[in-house]
Amino acid sequence: MTGIPCDVDELRTLFLFEKLDEKQLQWLCDHGSVETIPVGPVFSEGEPATCFYVLLEGEVALYRRVGDEDVEVTRSSSRGVYGGAFQAYLGDRVRQVYTQSMRARVQSRFFVLSADDFAQLMQDWFPMAQHLLEGLFFGINNINQVVGQRERLLALGSLSAGLTHELNNPAAAAVRATATLREGVAKARTDWTAVIKAVKNKEMLDLVLVRERDAVASLAVTTKQRRKQHGLHAPKTSALDDSDREDELSDWLEDHAVEESWNLAPTLVAAGIDTEWLDGLAGEVESAALPTIVRWLSGTLEVQMLLDDIDDSTTRISTLVKAAKQYSQMDRAPYQTVDVHDLLTSTLLMMSGKFGPELTIVKEFDRSIPPISGYAAELNQVWTNLIDNAISAMDGAGTLTLRTRREDDRVLVEIGDTGPGIPPEIRERIFQPFFTTKPVGEGTGLGLDISWRVVVNRHHGDLTVTSEPGSTWFRVALPISGEQLAGDQASVEQLSGVQSLKEQV
Repeated sequence: MTGIPCDVDELRTLFLFEKLDEKQLQWLCDHGSVETIPVGPVFSEGEPATCFYVLLEGEVALYRRVGDEDVEVTRSSSRGVYGGAFQAYLGDRVRQVYTQSMRARVQSRFFVLSADDFAQLMQDWFPMAQHLLEGLFFGINNINQVVGQRERLLALGSLSAGLTHELNNPAAAAVRATATLREGVAKARTDWTAVIKAVKNKEMLDLVLVRERDAVASLAVTTKQRRKQHGLHAPKTSALDDSDREDELSDWLEDHAVEESWNLAPTLVAAGIDTEWLDGLAGEVESAALPTIVRWLSGTLEVQMLLDDIDDSTTRISTLVKAAKQYSQMDRAPYQTVDVHDLLTSTLLMMSGKFGPELTIVKEFDRSIPPISGYAAELNQVWTNLIDNAISAMDGAGTLTLRTRREDDRVLVEIGDTGPGIPPEIRERIFQPFFTTKPVGEGTGLGLDISWRVVVNRHHGDLTVTSEPGSTWFRVALPISGEQLAGDQASVEQLSGVQSLKEQV
């Protein structure tokens, strides 16, 4: 790298200096020089920022460090683009290091000015502009911090409210079932005493106990089938079909002098007991003891059903707590190997409080896709933003589709909705910071910007959207494997402000 005197006439042709007078141009030439740099690094991110570079001839590329990799932000061959110590005018109020790396793609010539001279230039020639730039720089930083915190707090508050609601339901159900269980156990003891008095011999008592085990096993089978077909919290009976069976069973109980048949029949039907089963019991015990035995069996089954309710409720609570931990990743390393399906499932559970009765959720998961390497908690924030936007677009009524598939060496996560679509005139702006179509107070306009930076800058992936009325799809493409990206999150977030080369490389 060699330095030679600069030419005032050449500097005058650069847009950066075209408004300077002859005295100012001469000052630049007296304090700066022209350097020719071969293909390779011009300066590197993180090193002390000692020089300000202006491209005179050649081609350069700008990079930002993300973890262990340099990500190319942009490139240019336009004369006059600049980089380096352009924040020197801020002095020791910010750390004076290169905030990016510049590389010459071909042998290139630069006008080079020391950081101290650049700071003096700004202070002496543009004192008002310097104050304006200082206010803009620190103001934007403060705004981004405050609004970013608000965005995260809004999301956290919304999710916390939904999680509290979801936890309250099973907790209340468990409390109710426990209170009823106490009464049921006491009643079962009384009924069992009556059975012992009604049964004449030990052989018949053993037979009654065998029937009780058979009834409990039948209840377990019907409960397992219900969960398999309809999920954990589906009704224990299928309403209309079971109503006829309850009537039939109630008639049988009345014919055999069993009191409160209308109260016992639903429990027996839920356990899968029918008139044929009761006929078998009636043929094995004395008719005088039958009503007492049936009431005891019904009470035993009711106790078992209450235990199932408690099991369902506590399992639901445990599932929600597990989902919350999975969502927040609070007990895991920031960077890890993850299954995107686990992340999507935990996000859906965390957001379930927002899902109304008019919303249909469709999951089309390709379970054969491999795990990926990434920042799980940040990806969960992406899913939250995209799902929340989809629900808002549909006003809570429509079909939300989550789809996963593999495309070459990437995993695709697609989130679609049946809302009105994104108008073409704003489609290019939706990823811009602070752009939002939501009413004032309902959105900050940072959700998609944050999502874009997490996917593209943080994970080297891609985030795109296609939209038409009735069908909007956000597609997240993530590399299946990658090196650890343990970069400084604050530095990564600054990438959103380094996307134009009109005046800066």
